[in-house]
Order: sequence, then C-alpha cells, then structure tokens
Amino acid sequence: MPPEILNRSRSICRQLPESYEEPAWIGVRWRIRTRTFAHVYTPDVDRYPVYASYVTADQEPVVMTFRVPVDDLLGLTAGGFPFLRADWGHNVVAAILGDHTDWTELAELITDSYREMAPKFLAARVPLLPPIS
Repeated sequence: MPPEILNRSRSICRQLPESYEEPAWIGVRWRIRTRTFAHVYTPDVDRYPVYASYVTADQEPVVMTFRVPVDDLLGLTAGGFPFLRADWGHNVVAAILGDHTDWTELAELITDSYREMAPKFLAARVPLLPPIS
C-alpha cells in the first residue's frame, strides 16, 4: 500500500466522530462502531479480474470502497474511471486511487459514506460540505 494514499485516507477518516482504523483481511478499513465506511486495499487481479485493466507498469491498482446513497450510485459510476460499482452490496462504489485522485472529492465521498453507516446522532455532528462543482 503506498504510504501517501494511506496517510491521506487516514487524515480524512480520523476527523469523523468515533471512527477507527483497523487491519482488514486485505488492506486497511475505517469503521464506525462495527460498520465499515471506507476500505483501502490492493486487490489480487487474478482473483478479481474487474481490476485487471487498471494494472500499470506491473503494479496492481490501489482501490478504496465506500458506501453512497442509492440515489447517487448511478450518477457516480456511469462515467466510469475512476469509479465503478463494487460487485457486492447494493450501494458500494470502488474508486481506483492514484496520481489522478481528486482528494477533495474523495473526502466528500468518504464523509457521505460515514453518514450512511453511522448512527444518526453521530452523522448529525458532521457538517455538510458544499457540493463540488
């Protein structure tokens, strides 16, 4: 896992009330209570061939998955790269991370994911961000 991606992800997630980081079966995930709201990892492209087209210079892609409101799913994934619908969960998106990543947009998406998964009283403590234009 590239340290710069992990560090940027940590700086976003640690700002969310009562969130915590833990190792996952692959990569690192951030949780609120027992619910995962962000997960960053390097997938095995032989096992998950959907990511094979994102391999560059013999380096597997780094992926973050997160939840989105169901109403936003199609709008976020319809344009393709860097977003795609994960093959599990009804509202899970995978983002391919790298030099192209818009970290302002990703921070908003992670925050929205947190709001989707957190108890309402904790979600209410997170200020709404203005829309990205």
